[in-house]
Amino acid sequence: MTRKVADCRQWPSEVGCTLTIAGEEQEVLDAAVMHAVAVHGETDTPEFREQLRDVLADEKEPVAH
Repeated sequence: MTRKVADCRQWPSEVGCTLTIAGEEQEVLDAAVMHAVAVHGETDTPEFREQLRDVLADEKEPVAH
């Protein structure tokens, strides 16, 4: 299963947040919503969750050295 990533740097932010959250899609979405509400003053609505889900990216595989 491909892990998903939410990266605060993709969203305009007055606080300059650089948090990145990675994991299974639902756990990343839930954690990203909690973070957005607590830190960025967003409201947890179905519409906001859908916006976040739309910007989740597949995690890139680490490069072996």
